[in-house]
Amino acid sequence: MDLVTDVLEVSGVSSTVGARIEAGAGWSLALDDYPGAALHAVTGGSAWLSLPGRDPLELVTGDIALIPAVVPHRLSDAPGPTATPCAQMPASGVIQVGTPPVRTRIVTVHYDCDHEARTQILGTLPDFLLMRAGSAAAGLDDTVRMIGRELTHPQFATTALLNSLVDVMLIQLLRAWIPTRPPELRGTWLGAFEDPIVQQALEHLHADPARPWTTAALAEAIAVSRATLSRRFPAAMGQSPGAYLTQWRMDLAANRLRKTHDSIETIAAAVGYGSAPAFVRAFARSRGKSPARYRLTRSL
Repeated sequence: MDLVTDVLEVSGVSSTVGARIEAGAGWSLALDDYPGAALHAVTGGSAWLSLPGRDPLELVTGDIALIPAVVPHRLSDAPGPTATPCAQMPASGVIQVGTPPVRTRIVTVHYDCDHEARTQILGTLPDFLLMRAGSAAAGLDDTVRMIGRELTHPQFATTALLNSLVDVMLIQLLRAWIPTRPPELRGTWLGAFEDPIVQQALEHLHADPARPWTTAALAEAIAVSRATLSRRFPAAMGQSPGAYLTQWRMDLAANRLRKTHDSIETIAAAVGYGSAPAFVRAFARSRGKSPARYRLTRSL
């Protein structure tokens, strides 16, 4: 059971290749109006990243910076106060800034998700992640280089290839970062990776969410005592197994309501509810609206 893939899919994480920066000398770009998370991969040259409350940080070729929340920030060719007016970052396409020749190339990526989903990855990440070129992130350097080559020498299906590569880049970034995550992330979904017992419990809940799990049954399935699971699950996740299961069921149901034409009865049964009315009440408590209204307003 791949827990990360499960959560990325159910929380509706999607990626969009944003503006591609080709910069010379004397440039600065403000980024304060973009959806979801912003990622900047430097495919050539260097740039300075300025974030509120942090010292400016130099990014060089191969570096990747991920800003999971919408935070106004700036990319420029030098640290310190902006010497030239900041141009506004466009949503897509190529932006050429500074005095030629081109010295720096950066690809920006936007990652968004269903912000109503309770089970999140993007929403539980720190406010800033940095992966340096040449780090232990297997394959990440190769992906950045492939993106750089595709941007410099586009061919047929470049857009399709780039969209796939930026999805790969997020997975590789998470693979590299999760083993080094800070301990303060206990009490969030990522806390499961701190404790193999909790991780096993999640795998069982995700594999069969319709099963009428109790803490005792879940503990028996992973061969630990009920007391052990009752203590360690909330310590890692910030909630009980039963509360997490209800949350996960509602996220699964919301995902199916958005993406399928399955009946309310079918979805209710798939997430462990014996009657549609009971499911409708639970869903309304979770999302503040009935499944039918949610589907009407959120269908893709």
